[in-house]
Amino acid sequence: MFLRRIVAACPHSKRMFSSSGSQDFASAIQELNKEMESVFGELPPDGLASSGDNIIVNEEPRLSSQKIDKSSFELTHTGNSGEAQMVDVSPKESSKRTAVANCKVILGKRVFDLVMANQMAKGDVLTVAKIAGITAAKQTSNLIPLCHNITLTHVQVDLRLNPEDSSVTIEGEAASTGKTGVEMEAMTAVSVAGLTVYDMCKAASKDIVITDIRLRHKCGGKSGDWSWGQ
Repeated sequence: MFLRRIVAACPHSKRMFSSSGSQDFASAIQELNKEMESVFGELPPDGLASSGDNIIVNEEPRLSSQKIDKSSFELTHTGNSGEAQMVDVSPKESSKRTAVANCKVILGKRVFDLVMANQMAKGDVLTVAKIAGITAAKQTSNLIPLCHNITLTHVQVDLRLNPEDSSVTIEGEAASTGKTGVEMEAMTAVSVAGLTVYDMCKAASKDIVITDIRLRHKCGGKSGDWSWGQ
């Protein structure tokens, strides 16, 4: 298609391809280049060669051979070909591991007052949410497909009412001695506790918002200690 456009734009250039073998081919190429430049403005970077010594054009697609530098990041739950996998932690050494996560549930003034007065129709919101969070932490490997089934030595979930913004702050802590961390257990605890608060209060309002679910601190393991914002 490209050559057809060139021929249409430069009709007399056909003579260069049909001329006798005695014609200087290099000169013909140079003349064609000039015509192309006059029509298209400038030659493409890898256009026709300007001399007879470089007239072979490689039309094979240039496939990039650049590979991702795996040393710049590491996704442990994907295999060499990108498939999902469960991490083999058997070579790791056991160590004490802890993690703390938190989230916030924004209730709104009317619902907040009902929760504070323990007047929700379903009962004690904070106590039910607390038990739900602890139970969820112990079920993390059943909820998150690639999490290891680990033995937890400690789970704690605390809920605090905040009158200043009519919200509930939820903090969850998980601990274990083993070969893999407990970050997901702590985050699952606060997430399910937040969902339970919503469930307990949804009859009074559908405007409740669960927000700011995050890992706040972890320690133990190969990566050592880590804290949010540090």
